Amino acid sequence: MARRVGAELAEELRERSLKLYDFASRFCEERGIILADCKFEFGLADGRVVLIDEIFTPDASRFWAKDKWALDIEIDSMDKEPVRTYLAGSDWDRNSPPAPLPPRVVEETTKRYLEIYERLTGEKLAE
Repeated sequence: MARRVGAELAEELRERSLKLYDFASRFCEERGIILADCKFEFGLADGRVVLIDEIFTPDASRFWAKDKWALDIEIDSMDKEPVRTYLAGSDWDRNSPPAPLPPRVVEETTKRYLEIYERLTGEKLAE
């Protein structure tokens, strides 16, 4: 990355990413959640680094329940994993829009999104 954007900018992006991850992983830890991984998208505006996409959502991160985590087992994550799994096993060519998701995939993904929301906020989402 340093070759592409320069050593100074690469270091700034690294530092910002680590600070963001540290903040969120501590927040999650306090709620019994492991922030397994996440992505950040940065850009430059008027020469300043800016965050340009959502962060710490089930679309951009993987969340695991701490009480269900163990080495060498498939983790039941609270994120968009059902969508990933379904699309990986489909005949979607990744160049065209995929077919609508089956209701079971939508339901399972919705259930996971609601679970992480409730665990992180301590509130139930109004139906």
